[in-house]
Amino acid sequence: MKLLFTTDLHGVKWKYDQIYELAKSLKVDVIINAGDMLPMKPNFFKQDDFIKSYLDSYFLRLDAEEILYLCFLGNDDLRIFDDLFESTCNKYAFIKNLTQKTFKVRNLEFIGFNWIPDLPFGLKDRCRKDNKDFKFPKQIGKAILSNPSGLKEIDDWFSYANTLPTIKDELDQLARPIFMENAIYIIHSPPSRLDLDVLNDGQKVGSEAVYNFLKENQPLISFHGHVHESPNISKKWYSNLGRTLCIQPGQSEIYENFLIYVIIDLGDSNMIEFEKYKISRTSL
Repeated sequence: MKLLFTTDLHGVKWKYDQIYELAKSLKVDVIINAGDMLPMKPNFFKQDDFIKSYLDSYFLRLDAEEILYLCFLGNDDLRIFDDLFESTCNKYAFIKNLTQKTFKVRNLEFIGFNWIPDLPFGLKDRCRKDNKDFKFPKQIGKAILSNPSGLKEIDDWFSYANTLPTIKDELDQLARPIFMENAIYIIHSPPSRLDLDVLNDGQKVGSEAVYNFLKENQPLISFHGHVHESPNISKKWYSNLGRTLCIQPGQSEIYENFLIYVIIDLGDSNMIEFEKYKISRTSL
């Protein structure tokens, strides 16, 4: 089985179009998109327009080619558009919204997870404490949640977050695959400790709960995104955690000019061959 993995496209249409063309030319069986699918510009509240005017027709093209597309929205994609995204995915047999869900392909089971540990920035739609001992980062501005009438400010985010399940709790509630050794997890946040989570300033922001979950359960592969710059800073875009291959390719800092993706070939005995690629928009 051939997989194409990418993440953090943030609504850049040429990247989506290129992924489609690559999947056709390389005879890819499954495309995996690990979140932050929608544009942030001109503002978050136009993300529904992107779903209606672009993603809908994009999914139609993939469906016509019978290319399976597994995806979910990320922390920069507003939760108020989750229902629209779900209904758009549901129109097509080969498009699967994998948000906290499982989907079986041949002998493999794919599981999606898009909660992230709390971060300094204001939008908290998909934020959780990592675990019960989590130390909140210093906050930048007011905490906000999206709702249909706009943005709702949370006066005391720390107290509010303490009422929510942690990342560990959410992972514990995920449905388990029948055979963990044939499971592939798509988790927007990278794990801690593997240098897949390094910011420009050297700070590491990966999830300890995700690390512990993968270490304990040992799935075949885990795919991650979220920290665009990490591979450029740490010089690492994959790591082995026991028998689990963890892949976090990042996405270009100048994210509108370069596309980063990974091709994974899985043999009959789950032998894994994989390589990362970078395409410049100017080379097309």
